[in-house]
Amino acid sequence: MLAQLAAARSALTQATRGLSDEQAGERPTVSALCSGGLVKHVASAEENWLRFVAEGPSAMCYDLPEGVTWADIVAGTAREYPQWMIDHESGFRMLPGETLAGVLARHEQVAARTEQIIAAVPDLPAAHPLPEAPWHEPGAAYSVRRVLTHLIAETAQHAGHADILRETLDGRRSG
Repeated sequence: MLAQLAAARSALTQATRGLSDEQAGERPTVSALCSGGLVKHVASAEENWLRFVAEGPSAMCYDLPEGVTWADIVAGTAREYPQWMIDHESGFRMLPGETLAGVLARHEQVAARTEQIIAAVPDLPAAHPLPEAPWHEPGAAYSVRRVLTHLIAETAQHAGHADILRETLDGRRSG
């Protein structure tokens, strides 16, 4: 599973090879996605899920500000948005001062940490309950194996997005 995750990571980062910082932040399609943002998002998602593996559901907090409901969030009428949601959205963009080299280095650090955490897990079927959130089935739990499967799928999906962005930017394909 770790080899498959590494292959998906490689496909994602391959799509950024040779891009300038400016190109990595461009959004060349109608999507709000950019190549550098995809790498940032994948690294953050992997980091969050591996914290879940190591610490359980307390590692993922989806608290809302007082007086704000999920219905407010979905309708876009919330008077305030939680910081975790703002950070999640920022994770899809290259922010001022960020470089592609820096984003890729963080991605590599997260990957190395994932390898360490998984090597220390004695049992891939070990599971934790998922924290309450509208996108999680009530009462569901994820095993370590399920987390890895999710990360492989998400990373591969975003590698495909990155291929489209790269081809749109300069006509090159990574594969």
